Amino acid sequence: MTFHGGNIYAFAEKLGCNANEIIDFSSNIHFEQAVDWRELPLNLQPYADPNYTDLKHAIKQRHTLAENVEIEVFNGASAAIFALLRFLKPKNLVLYAPIFSDYGRVAESLNCHLHIINRLDDDLFAPVPENSTIIFVNPSTPDGKLYDLAALFAHWKATNCTIIVDESFLDFCDAPSMMQFLGEYKKLFVVKSLCKFYGCAGVRVGFIAGCNEWMSAFNHHESSWRISTFDNFYMQSALQNTVFIDQTRTETKRLREKLEQVLINSDLFEKIYEGSANFVLVRIKNENLQFQKELAQFKILIRECDSFDFLDARDIRFAVKSQTDIEKLAHALASIHV
Repeated sequence: MTFHGGNIYAFAEKLGCNANEIIDFSSNIHFEQAVDWRELPLNLQPYADPNYTDLKHAIKQRHTLAENVEIEVFNGASAAIFALLRFLKPKNLVLYAPIFSDYGRVAESLNCHLHIINRLDDDLFAPVPENSTIIFVNPSTPDGKLYDLAALFAHWKATNCTIIVDESFLDFCDAPSMMQFLGEYKKLFVVKSLCKFYGCAGVRVGFIAGCNEWMSAFNHHESSWRISTFDNFYMQSALQNTVFIDQTRTETKRLREKLEQVLINSDLFEKIYEGSANFVLVRIKNENLQFQKELAQFKILIRECDSFDFLDARDIRFAVKSQTDIEKLAHALASIHV
C-alpha cells in the first residue's frame, strides 16, 4: 500500500478482483461528485488561459477575500505547498504533527532545520524559532480535529513567523477560515485542496491564497499551465454547484456519526479520536490483530497510519462513506473476533 492511501489497484491485484469491487475507506475523498464530467462544455484544442482567470473568479465567488489578497492555482494542494516552500526557502520549518509525511521529506530536500511539535500531547504554544515557517493542517490529518487557531495565530505572529495553514478539509465543516486574516498579516498563506470536498481525486486542483505582494513574487517563479483544461472546466462547474456545499456538510455530519457508532459498537477499538472532518481515526485494542488482513476478505481497504509521526499500525483511519458502505463495514467488523 502507498503512504497516501487509496491505491485500490494494488489492493485489487493482491486480492485477484477488479478495482471497482473495492470498498475504499482509506482515501479521504468525498464519495459523491459535484459535477457529471460528461456534461462539461470542453474545447481541448486551444491553450488554456495561463492565468486561469475564470477559475480564480469562481474560487473568489466561493471564498470571500480582501482586496489585497490574490490566489494561485496548482496541480493539487501538495504541489501548491511544495512550490511555496521552494520559494520561501525557510531556515526553520515547524510542523504540527501528526501530519502528511511528505512535508517532512520536502524539508529534507530544502536542507532546512525541521522542528516537529506533537499536537496530540505537547503544548501547542511551545516556543518556535523566530522567523520560522509554520505548517498547520486544520482540520488535522489523519484525526480530523478542528482547531480554533486565533490564539495560536497570535502566538506565531509574535515571533514573526511565516504561517501556512492547510484547510483542505475545512469545507466539510461549518467553521471560519483563516482566509479572513490574509488582509492583515502578509506572512500568512492559506492552502486548499478542491478535489477532496468535490469528490474528484482524479481532478488535481488546489490553490494558495496570500497577500498580493507575496503572491506576485511567488507566481513569477512558477510555470504557466499548471493544471489541465479538463481540470479547469471541471472545477469551475463544481464551484458553481452551491447546493452541493450544504448537502455535503449535512450528510458528512450524519454519516460520520453513523460511522462512529458502528466503530463503537464493534468494541474493537480502545480509542476514537475527536474529529470533525470526513474521516475518523481509531486505535485498535489488540496490537496483534492484523486488521487489514481481516477486512481484506470483504474487499475493504483501510488506511493504516504508521507512516505518521506519533502514530503506529494500531491507528487506523476510516473515511466517511455512503450509508450502504458503512453498513457493509459494520457487517465485516462483526465477523472479527479478538
